[in-house]
Amino acid sequence: MIPLRDDQPCFSTPFVTWFLIGINLLVFLFELSIGFQSRADLNALMVQFGVVPSHSIGLLTGTPVFAPLAAILPIFTSMFLHASWSHVLGNMLVLWIFGDNIEDHLGHFKYLVFYLLCGFAASFTHIVLNPNSLVPSVGASGAIAGVMGAYFVLFPRAKVLVWFPPIFLFKVPAWLMLGYWFVAQFISGTATSIASANQAAGGGIAFWAHVGGFVAGVLLIKLLPERPQRYRYGTW
Repeated sequence: MIPLRDDQPCFSTPFVTWFLIGINLLVFLFELSIGFQSRADLNALMVQFGVVPSHSIGLLTGTPVFAPLAAILPIFTSMFLHASWSHVLGNMLVLWIFGDNIEDHLGHFKYLVFYLLCGFAASFTHIVLNPNSLVPSVGASGAIAGVMGAYFVLFPRAKVLVWFPPIFLFKVPAWLMLGYWFVAQFISGTATSIASANQAAGGGIAFWAHVGGFVAGVLLIKLLPERPQRYRYGTW
């Protein structure tokens, strides 16, 4: 089920959403340039700037192995790294569909803070539930899950056009599409945790990061104040 567009109107220009999409695409092109020259260098980049839970868990348990900056900085940088074209384009499509309305609701600066906080919450959840993993986690999907969680709260009755490959198109309420997505992530995360006898050797999709980001979005959108209406409708 792939979302294509929504019908929720936006009353301001989503500069931050455009900026985030642009940065993610530029960073991915940079990754490609490194990968063309040396796959080993690209893997090293992912390990250094992606979230490796076993590198960060020491800060939470009081037994740090790495310097605090080396353990914390990847939580930020990992939000702008992606593993493939399908990974980055899928994430940016979802951010394009849902991000503008959350930015419209919060205002540009608070939206950026919201996005980064959701990304941090997603990585934190992933680290706590996969403490021994040596596999770097990358991608904006945790932060974008927070955007989806906020949309679920604010615009549950908006209609989302979704594509069921290969040919089926349907309009469904946002609460149904986003709720289904969240439940699927939760079930998949639970199944992965049960099935993975050795998390350090595991890889794949960081389902728990999606769950953590979504929950953070639901909570934060209730805590952060809405931007003044006069700024949303162009009457300064």
